[in-house]
Amino acid sequence: QVQLVESGGGLVQPGGSLRLSCAASGFTFSIAAMSWYRQAPGKERDLVASINKDGVTVTYADFVKGRFTISRDNSKNTVYLQMSSLKPEDTAVYYCKAVWRTGLTWTYWGQGTQVTVSS
Repeated sequence: QVQLVESGGGLVQPGGSLRLSCAASGFTFSIAAMSWYRQAPGKERDLVASINKDGVTVTYADFVKGRFTISRDNSKNTVYLQMSSLKPEDTAVYYCKAVWRTGLTWTYWGQGTQVTVSS
């Protein structure tokens, strides 16, 4: 059973920091590209950051403007999102996604973790 379990969300003040974790199981984590998405109420789900299987290539959405860092630890089957200088507009449910290809492309999503940035 493929599982992606996000954790680390919560309430933080503007300018604060938060680290999200996504623990993966049920598949070969080391061959999967991992990414973080977020979705605010009434909005589309947007890509935040992605990282390749080796942790070498990373991409970020323009709106994070260097504030967020994605990383992975293949020995722990975990991907992280370090968020700094948080803004109210960062408020959303943050989702972890795994993608890999074995002929077909396989995509799995976690259930999400709530991040609320408010004073």
